[in-house]
Amino acid sequence: MKFTDCSIYPWALPAVVIGLLLLAAGCAKPPKDDLESARAALEEAAISGALDYAEPSYRAAEALLRSGWIELARQNGRFFAFRNYHDADSLLSLARDWAQLAKQRAGDSLAILQGGVGEVIPQVEQQLKQWESALEGSLVYYEARDDWQNAHLQIDIARRLTEQEEYAEAFTAVKKARSYLEHIADLVGTHAADESRQLQLWRKWVTETVDASRRSRKYALIVDKSAHKTYLVKAGKLMKSYNAELGYNSARQKLFSGDAATPEGRYEIIKERQRGSQYYKALLLNYPNEEDKRRFAENKRRGVISRRAGIGGLIEIHGTGGRNRDWTEGCIALTNRDIDDLMRHVDVGTPVTIVRKSDQWP
Repeated sequence: MKFTDCSIYPWALPAVVIGLLLLAAGCAKPPKDDLESARAALEEAAISGALDYAEPSYRAAEALLRSGWIELARQNGRFFAFRNYHDADSLLSLARDWAQLAKQRAGDSLAILQGGVGEVIPQVEQQLKQWESALEGSLVYYEARDDWQNAHLQIDIARRLTEQEEYAEAFTAVKKARSYLEHIADLVGTHAADESRQLQLWRKWVTETVDASRRSRKYALIVDKSAHKTYLVKAGKLMKSYNAELGYNSARQKLFSGDAATPEGRYEIIKERQRGSQYYKALLLNYPNEEDKRRFAENKRRGVISRRAGIGGLIEIHGTGGRNRDWTEGCIALTNRDIDDLMRHVDVGTPVTIVRKSDQWP
């Protein structure tokens, strides 16, 4: 029997022919161009911001390039007749495609971020202006001041980052600014809720003070902290009002010495100081009264304030005001002209009612 059909019986071929066939089948050209193309595409993707804005696609391209490179090296290490670069070529082509996709996605994300930041920053700046206006003269100004300043700083940072085309970082700064503004809203909301709960009590104090003045035909003072006014009443009727500046932390009842809050309650003048006051002339009040002492002891018992805290004292209505802001350590400041005028009408024993807010008087 003759073995003449080499397609059926390949072992019948001469060894030289077999070697040539193996060389033709296995010795493909190394895909160096694909390797360089993939590397260049990955570098372009990195420059375009893909690591920041399309990281999953970039990492996929990076992994494919690494696998293709390893496969290329593995084939190069084989006997030349058995080299096959098909897998390396496929991996490197995929790496190039994914790198191009990462670049495209980064560009799309950047366009969206740029447009979004461009719209959001002016909105937050407008909110900052609105809060600035709302907080001016508000009792919560002191508590909200740092949040407002921090929000303003973050928006400045966002603008600078946008100019540098760092849009993701700019968005982060905007988010921080918004969080500070949200905290301000929480403070204002808590303050309003507390006012709502206590408004009935303050109405009662004001009504009783006015009624007592009407019966005695004498003077009384009502201080409205929210209005920043000191009202002079005689025989139950409003005679005059004076602008008042308060403790710089007066959004709540005074809790302890050094908290810079103007107390709320019903007091009376116990001493006139024509001289010797730190701030021109002064009217000393009987703070702390019995109600203040009771509340102070209860707050200590409940752990609201430190057991080492003091209750404080020396709360006055005094002069050297006119600064158009709350700045005292808890006293009520009038201009020197107004304290001179006030002291012509009141004396020791004159009742002084201080409320955080009154919606009935005057």
